[in-house]
Amino acid sequence: MRALIVYESLYGNTHIVANSIAAGLRDKACDVTVVPVSRATPEMAIHTDLLVAGGPTHVHGMTSGSTRRMAAEVAMKAGSGLSLEPDAAGPGMRDWLHDLGSVQAIPAAAFDTRLDGSPILTGHASGGIAHRLRRHGYHLVVPAESFLVSKQNALLEDEAERAKSWGEALAFAAGPIGHVPAS
Repeated sequence: MRALIVYESLYGNTHIVANSIAAGLRDKACDVTVVPVSRATPEMAIHTDLLVAGGPTHVHGMTSGSTRRMAAEVAMKAGSGLSLEPDAAGPGMRDWLHDLGSVQAIPAAAFDTRLDGSPILTGHASGGIAHRLRRHGYHLVVPAESFLVSKQNALLEDEAERAKSWGEALAFAAGPIGHVPAS
């Protein structure tokens, strides 16, 4: 099975999660491509057996141009301890999903990174990602998932391992190539 993981990452946490999900898929004999959203094309998503999309949670949902700019400003402040990912200045997940074409029931999954806490308080980008994937005709094979970061913007202990396990579960849920589980 060919899987494509498209991720948006500003400080690196979502990138780590994307790579961990890929490791889990590879453990289940999947051929996986991991690509930052700034380099992903809609054509890449059409030519895959499983699309996995994820990004950080900002202001209770997916990033926007203004929240990405704010994140860059925070990283540039002296003593922040944060550094931006090389592809952070490009378009975000929201933009990419807007331009994504329609498909016929390609298996997909959505994830995000968000602050540790109740989703009612923190929000979660994965819900918006999942909604947009469905709107384009993708079939979500598992519920959207969140991976947690601390207030210091560090991935919590064991979250990378949990992402790897989630990747393994995705391979099983997506089924064999060409198989679309019943809705």
